[in-house]
Amino acid sequence: MLVFEAPELGIVARSESVLRVLASGAGAQGEVRESGVVLLPCAPASVAVARRRITAELQAAGVFESAVGDAALVMSELLSNAILHARPLPGRRLQVAWIVDAGSVEIAVTDGGGPTRPHAVRPSLSSLGGRGLGIVEYLSRHWGIRADGPRTTIWAVLPAPCERLSDRSAVQP
Repeated sequence: MLVFEAPELGIVARSESVLRVLASGAGAQGEVRESGVVLLPCAPASVAVARRRITAELQAAGVFESAVGDAALVMSELLSNAILHARPLPGRRLQVAWIVDAGSVEIAVTDGGGPTRPHAVRPSLSSLGGRGLGIVEYLSRHWGIRADGPRTTIWAVLPAPCERLSDRSAVQP
């Protein structure tokens, strides 16, 4: 468990990052899977902290830069929606989690639920908001909502091609 701070923003976040190597048999090449979980205050400044964290970890995992940018944007939209429209978890926190696996990244934001169920809308051209889940829908392979008692998790799965995987599969002359 790591603790990182952004005192200028009033943020102290607990984070857990896990790197697992899965082998499909004795001596077989393994698959690398990375995941992270961050508990952040339910505050707008937490979005920037989470963006920096997921960007750094996906880059370290070898995910292509364009996919890193898409994942950071989707995470920002999901977290912003939770801050604006939902109740926090106990301790006034929200949970952000991600896992990189087999060319994709799943991002999940868990909150304490809200008065309505999240849904994508088609705002008018002059509307100042309401485009976040449309962006998530556009960039994601799949997205959805899980309710577990008072908790709500909204998740999205995005393509995340990885340099390490493409390097392994490249044909050597």
